[in-house]
Amino acid sequence: MTVTIQHSYRRGEFHPFAAEGRDFIYLVPAGAMFELDAAAMTLLTRLGDRPLSHDALIDHLVEGGYSRSDADLMIHELRQAQVIVTDDARPAPAPSAPPKDFPLQALVLNITNQCNLACTYCYEFGADKIATPAGKKKYMSLETAKESVDFLLAEARGRKAVHITFFGGETLMNFPLLRDVVGYANAKGAERGVTVGYSLTTNATLLTDEIIAFLSDNAIGVTVSMDGPPDLQDKRRVYKSGKGSYAVIEPRLRALIANHRTRAITARVTLTEGVTDVIRIYRHLKDDLGFHEVGFAPVTASDNQAYSLDDGGMNGVLAQFHQLADEWLEYALRGEMHGFSNVSETISELIQGVNKSHPCGAGIGLLGVGPSGDISPCHRFTDADTHTLGHISTGIDKQKQGEFLSKGHVDAKYDCQTCWARPLCAGGCHHEAFVRYGDTGHANLHYCDWIRDWTDTCLRIYGAVSVQNPQFLERFAARKAQS
Repeated sequence: MTVTIQHSYRRGEFHPFAAEGRDFIYLVPAGAMFELDAAAMTLLTRLGDRPLSHDALIDHLVEGGYSRSDADLMIHELRQAQVIVTDDARPAPAPSAPPKDFPLQALVLNITNQCNLACTYCYEFGADKIATPAGKKKYMSLETAKESVDFLLAEARGRKAVHITFFGGETLMNFPLLRDVVGYANAKGAERGVTVGYSLTTNATLLTDEIIAFLSDNAIGVTVSMDGPPDLQDKRRVYKSGKGSYAVIEPRLRALIANHRTRAITARVTLTEGVTDVIRIYRHLKDDLGFHEVGFAPVTASDNQAYSLDDGGMNGVLAQFHQLADEWLEYALRGEMHGFSNVSETISELIQGVNKSHPCGAGIGLLGVGPSGDISPCHRFTDADTHTLGHISTGIDKQKQGEFLSKGHVDAKYDCQTCWARPLCAGGCHHEAFVRYGDTGHANLHYCDWIRDWTDTCLRIYGAVSVQNPQFLERFAARKAQS
């Protein structure tokens, strides 16, 4: 006698959304999107919040005009994709952490902790600082820089390409070292058959024709920290005297954008209380000055600082983000690139099917190195004694690295386990979590709703483009891979 086991089914973990009149789901365990036909959607609606037997679902589909064999096939396919699951199904496993010997891909070299500006919100040495630079070197030496390059190439283990980002303080205050490091790294990389790419972040106040020519000749990507037109730029990005910086950087920026011919120039805007006019900032940086892309980073790390955005400020920012997101979609449907990188970065991750174990590559494929040679999880922890992961001369402290990564894994963050956006967020920035909660492994709960709202917006954009202009997504992915 054959006993047939009757399964009961329930909805899997997914986020439904609609675009261009079509129904999609973002399947959380897979970090993937699927378009569903009307029958599948009615089946999921029928399931609702309570489980139903296999036969009940078959009957529902048959009543809708399906044959029993086609209905059975649909249920099988939905189950295989985990859109529906049986009551005895185990929870989807958390994304696997990279192996302990994961090869290093990038180093952020903080070649100086000095800066010629005194931006009031600076995370490194400003009001929310965690750095402890007393007694440490102010400028990286060439010896330490060369050791760092050797360390990167040794730890890359089999990679054909690695990346060095130069950072500060103000990076260009140590430009002679930067120039020497590029020459050294190119030579050492060639010996090993490894291509070395470069980028830097700068406030643009020290740019010269000589520096611009060097950056262009060596295809060094440049991100400029800038907060918009004069009145907004000069509100917080000031010299130690209190004088604003816009008048100094504006002609230098125009020269950079006109004469750096090998890489696109991008802007990074820090949004703070009183500096939230996203649309006006974007128009000025993109249209007036000519930046290729503009990205925005709202400051929400602390409730204790007057410059941090509160809920009202962030809601206003998000509303303007939506306006620019609508523009991004309009451009994409015409087959054109838009310059709002907050959308571009999320779309890129959706195309790749990203399902993160950690919020970023900090402590995994990326490490920071301070002027003294101390190794940190990333540039935001540079010169912070409490977050050192070793020294460039002795290598990575594997125990400290392991502790940092264990705390930062999405599966260790209780609040993330019921959030459908966790494949793209994984709890948020380690540094922001430490500043706000005192724990690098704490989920950034203060912006969860904003992240979900923004992720849903980008999913809808992706869905609309996939319906109306799928070729754009192919070109977009190829362009991102080359950048």
